Amino acid sequence: MTVPITCEPGCDTAPEEFASAADAAEYITAHCLDDGPVGRVGLEIEAHSYDLADPHRRPGWGEVTDAIASVPALPGGSRITVEPGGAVELSGPPGDGPVDAVAAMISDRAVLRTAFAQRGLGLVLLGADPLRRPRRVNPGARYSAMEAFFSASGTGAAGAFMMTSTASVQVNLDAGPRSGWAARVRLAHALGPTMIAVTANSPMLAGRFSGWRSSRQWVWGELDEARCGPILGASGDDPASDWARYALRAPVMLVHSPDPVAVTNWVPFADWADGRAILGGRRPTPADFEYHLTTLFPPVRPRRWLEIRYLDAVSDALWPAVAFTLTTLLDDPVAADIAAEATEPVATAWDRAARTGLGDRRLQSAAVRCVETAAERAPAPIMESMQLLVRSVEEGRSPADDFSDRAVAYGIGPAVRQLAKGES
Repeated sequence: MTVPITCEPGCDTAPEEFASAADAAEYITAHCLDDGPVGRVGLEIEAHSYDLADPHRRPGWGEVTDAIASVPALPGGSRITVEPGGAVELSGPPGDGPVDAVAAMISDRAVLRTAFAQRGLGLVLLGADPLRRPRRVNPGARYSAMEAFFSASGTGAAGAFMMTSTASVQVNLDAGPRSGWAARVRLAHALGPTMIAVTANSPMLAGRFSGWRSSRQWVWGELDEARCGPILGASGDDPASDWARYALRAPVMLVHSPDPVAVTNWVPFADWADGRAILGGRRPTPADFEYHLTTLFPPVRPRRWLEIRYLDAVSDALWPAVAFTLTTLLDDPVAADIAAEATEPVATAWDRAARTGLGDRRLQSAAVRCVETAAERAPAPIMESMQLLVRSVEEGRSPADDFSDRAVAYGIGPAVRQLAKGES
């Protein structure tokens, strides 16, 4: 198997290329999950940026980056990045359990919101932009290449909405002991439809009701399954091998030569590694493979840890409970057994969850069992958020229902402005 070669500045040695797809598979199988205990939790939260005076206007790149430059040091240590459409993401460092991770993210979001408000900007936690048409403001070369790839693959519209109009809460958890990887990854997937229903918070796109509680999930579903579908194979008994097969079959999106260049024909990574297709005048290196993995967007992505990517962005009142619930259902062995049993009847109901949310009786039943199980284990700092989540789930209301009511009562623009100003 090839390994990356470290080269100091001025070194003439090129990184070693893969000799075959089998070499690439061996590389990823060895590196995709870390064997160890569970317990650390990382959170990433995206929020759409809005002009408080005119929510129909998308703030420009300079406005967003100037606002970020004005943010003082974040007490929780989060990193700030900007998505293609100007959404702002906070990526927190791993915390010692969900309570620590949530507390750090709450403090960082408070500082960020204040700095943006002083610049006349608001940050809105919705799974999809309900008001504005897609438009990229981030000039990064990666995103330009992604646009070209999606356009060439016939998914340009969905790709534009995905890049510029969606936002999520991402929960990152340790992979855990090797002996439990299969069960843990299977449960992370089985929880997907139930947690999509619990967090569905994007009933509108570009000024219209889409017919889906989670338009965000619908948008992702419109992209190619080879890049955005679940990674599990038929049995799910070997998630490392499943991820290797998935990654090798997925088409290469872009190649660094040295700037990102879109690959506008369908080239599975395996074809590049085997030499059936030559991209950038060469075969791929491990660095190319690592970058390829960042262009794959399955609902659960192995990155040595597990990235759980299927949650819509939800309000500051709810996301602490959502993060605690998902972590508890995966990290607490007793809660995990309860969750596996509760979600079994709806473990593959991805589209139904996105369309109907908790309006589906079986999804609501699974959600009630899962959320109440987490609530029984919730400590005091999480309890207020947890009680709110339990009440919503028991009433069969996804967050999308609350935003829909607000939009009907006040109009879409005023409803967004209320959220941007932090009004409950």
